[in-house]
Amino acid sequence: MSAPRVLVHVCCAPCAIVPVRALMAEGFAVTALFYNPNIHPVAEYARRRDAMAAYAKTLGLPLIVKDKGYDPAAWFRRVSFREDNRCFHCLHMRLEETSFIARAGGFSHFTSTLLYSRRQKHETIAAIGRDLGGEEMKSRFLYRDFRAGWAEGIEESKRLKMYRQDYCGCLFSDLERRKELLQG
Repeated sequence: MSAPRVLVHVCCAPCAIVPVRALMAEGFAVTALFYNPNIHPVAEYARRRDAMAAYAKTLGLPLIVKDKGYDPAAWFRRVSFREDNRCFHCLHMRLEETSFIARAGGFSHFTSTLLYSRRQKHETIAAIGRDLGGEEMKSRFLYRDFRAGWAEGIEESKRLKMYRQDYCGCLFSDLERRKELLQG
């Protein structure tokens, strides 16, 4: 009997370390998906994509990169006039694409490395995933709380000298992170 296949949406290489290892240890055949139209600017997107590709190569981890899906305009349309609830719409967009690819690719499950971060809206991610991968779906959402490995993932990413970003990815999170630059 072959291992169950899981498609893991990855936001970046540092956040992939703990979830990928944990899922492999559980016996899943893991494939990573890099789909992040929220990341701004494009140079930041490329840095995160390339870091994930390098990490996947070291693990022999299959990686699907959706560069053609990098459409910041579509992302901005999804979150425009919803800035106060933008994370929900951003998360939904990325998990929706992940669930679609998982079903089309014959994966039994899908999940996200977003469940690793202590800074993400964990309950929202889980609820969206459950809605997209309901009982009748060919690919079910695989819920795991990877936050217990937060410190381990940070240390390992530093040891591996991975590119480590300092904001979630979107223009809004970058602005929130760097507000002090506007003081003065």
